Amino acid sequence: MTGRSGSAAVQELRDRALNWIQGDPDPVTRAELEAVVASGDGDDLESRMGSSLQFGTAGIRGAVGAGSARMNRAVVIRTTAGLASYLRAHGRGEGLVVLGYDGRSSSRQFAEDAAGVLAAAGFEVRYFEGTAPTPLVSFAARHLGAAAAVVVTASHNPPADNGYKVYDANSAQIIPPVDGEIAIAIKAVGPANAVPRLEGALEGALELATPLVGIEEQYIAEMLVFRDPPAPGPSSPRIAYSALHGVGGPLALRALAAGGHESVVAVAEQFEPDGRFPTVAFPNPEEPGAMDMVESLGTIEGADIAIANDPDADRFAVSVPVANGWRRLSGNEIGVLLADFVLRRVGSASGDLVINSIVSSPMLGSVAAAHGARFEQTLTGFKWIANAAMDLEEDGFRFVFGYEEALGFTVGPVVRDKDGISAAVWFADLVAAEAEQGRTVLDRLSDLWDEHGLWTSAQHSIKRAGNDGAMEIAAAMGRLRTALPGVVEGRQVVGTTDFAEGGSDRPRWLPATNLVVLHLEGGSRVLARPSGTEPKLKFYADVRGAGKPEEVAAEAADLARGLAVAIGLE
Repeated sequence: MTGRSGSAAVQELRDRALNWIQGDPDPVTRAELEAVVASGDGDDLESRMGSSLQFGTAGIRGAVGAGSARMNRAVVIRTTAGLASYLRAHGRGEGLVVLGYDGRSSSRQFAEDAAGVLAAAGFEVRYFEGTAPTPLVSFAARHLGAAAAVVVTASHNPPADNGYKVYDANSAQIIPPVDGEIAIAIKAVGPANAVPRLEGALEGALELATPLVGIEEQYIAEMLVFRDPPAPGPSSPRIAYSALHGVGGPLALRALAAGGHESVVAVAEQFEPDGRFPTVAFPNPEEPGAMDMVESLGTIEGADIAIANDPDADRFAVSVPVANGWRRLSGNEIGVLLADFVLRRVGSASGDLVINSIVSSPMLGSVAAAHGARFEQTLTGFKWIANAAMDLEEDGFRFVFGYEEALGFTVGPVVRDKDGISAAVWFADLVAAEAEQGRTVLDRLSDLWDEHGLWTSAQHSIKRAGNDGAMEIAAAMGRLRTALPGVVEGRQVVGTTDFAEGGSDRPRWLPATNLVVLHLEGGSRVLARPSGTEPKLKFYADVRGAGKPEEVAAEAADLARGLAVAIGLE
């Protein structure tokens, strides 16, 4: 048995599992955990009962299955009961809670359980009758003035996973100390089968649970109001689109059409929600191969761009045609292109605000300065970008754009989270604007590099699963802090920033966190942080260099991997 030893530890896990079984209202997961206990497999038992799911960068996520460390009905019920208790304790009892869910096979049942707990606790539940894109849930929460919102989703995680995301009364994802207070409330909840819960909440059977109507129209209307300038004319691009078996397809096509982009052809095999994700190895548009089908369709249809949303449609990816096929733009490339375009299109020359996460490209700061805009960076996670935007709006700034390198973008104040739907519309606008001048977005990117320097970025991840993996990741971060390398891939380290320290001296969107930045000669940098959603240690590199873009990109990739080697993980 890995990570524990002795019969006392094994018996403790068995007792914990038996207690969990007694409180689990789902016969399927009860039987599953009973079989694990009977098998005597200590490692499996520890992986299921050795911990509980915790709120991370974007809510709680985990593999679907039995036990406190898996996503299941018991976890969802207890989590929702804890949320309800927190809301009551903070004067939001009997308020309105918006509820949405994605297309994973367990999502509707989890949403039904969440709605039943909330309704039994006296909250008015407004739910989407079918699957819903995550940004639409956040929008609905803001539009309706909800006390909170819940989305059952694992976003772009593997098919075996699911998750639970919570939005606060400001319609942004919860941040400390709220997540910690909800976690304490969850711990105080008894067995899941003792939590009051009403049946039929998503079937129209409860007075306090009613479906949402007209939210998509309101979302599109507000998006177009911020966009304001006339829709593109004859230069509107031919677009190949994929929903990657997720829930964004119908809204994406409606939003693109409303924005004047009607020449869209979708990958039929990937358009309908399917939690099995049968045509992709990993439903994340960042992963190799995920864009293959939409690029292939783009070639057949002569498309100007091939775009995709991730399964819950909060991310946006794009590939552009080149001489030998397609070139997928990185999140940082899309980010600086959109920031520049949005500032050119709706910028007011002073008081505008753009934000990206600390692991995203510093190039955005230079782009912002060229437009006279304020630039800020936050911790990883759009919850921080949204909260920084709201704080600075109180100081008189106007938030116009935010992004993080993992393909998350939002334009303006319409959605206080990343929004892959509006990003698709704005990027199509950008393509059209360049086409009007006989140019492409790659031409515009080259212009930005000429003006601000050739910035390229890369990421490298080391996956270490289980409790032993978590300890290995923690040890690696410890080595980085105590035995700091002086050189990484031939580049001198000229300074460091440890974000685990000095949090009280920074804005609230940059609190203490497990992140180390190594500043390198020439203005480049390399960073390390544990993932908040997956069992990974992530390394990021941003290089400001000279020469061909592909050569500088290779330098960045070497740096990201080189730091992993330097601290003994490869």
